[in-house]
Amino acid sequence: MNAKSILIVEDEQPIREMVVFSLAGAGFEVREAADARQAQSCIAERLPDLVLLDWMLPGISGIDFARRLKREDLTRELPIIMLTARAEEEDKVQGLESGSDDYITKPFSPRELVARIRAVLRRGGPAADDDILRANGLTLDVASHRISAGETLLDVGPTEYRLLEFFMAHPERVYSRGQLLDRVWGSNVYVEERTVDVHIRRLRKVLEPHGYDALIQTVRGAGYRFSTRL
Repeated sequence: MNAKSILIVEDEQPIREMVVFSLAGAGFEVREAADARQAQSCIAERLPDLVLLDWMLPGISGIDFARRLKREDLTRELPIIMLTARAEEEDKVQGLESGSDDYITKPFSPRELVARIRAVLRRGGPAADDDILRANGLTLDVASHRISAGETLLDVGPTEYRLLEFFMAHPERVYSRGQLLDRVWGSNVYVEERTVDVHIRRLRKVLEPHGYDALIQTVRGAGYRFSTRL
């Protein structure tokens, strides 16, 4: 079974190091970010299974960042646990209303943190049927992060994986390059729209030997569509 990926967003390095040590020891894969901007880049690179988010961050606060994540299609269902020294009931309510799934006040014990994370992951995990996306023999297993054409596993890069996952989850709809950048890369990652074309070509190249490249259709003047209707 693949280790669950946790992104810790915390500007205080000693706390970050303690959390990384504790979670790695509990079998999680842990990535770090010191602020919302770094966190957005990490999420764009690869979507984590859960975000541990400090309330008081430099620049964009954890509350505002949580609200932003919950507005975007790609991260709307991403579980968030807020970490903060603010322990008043009003603060907890504000944290939960931002879209956070749980709220832990500092200082906290590593055992409590691990238990809370596991509880949120159990509560927010997708149903088994939602873990598998299929189209004409092409299969994307969300849980194992694998793509197969029939019995053959395909080797795709992380961005191409996210593109195909988004396409297969939203078939028969046309998306412009700008929309794909927002949904797959994230609205706060600034790259040129031509970047989409590059990754579409790479994805088609992987799918082509198995005859699935035609599922990703170019719609002139509009963008791209994933369709089984050839």
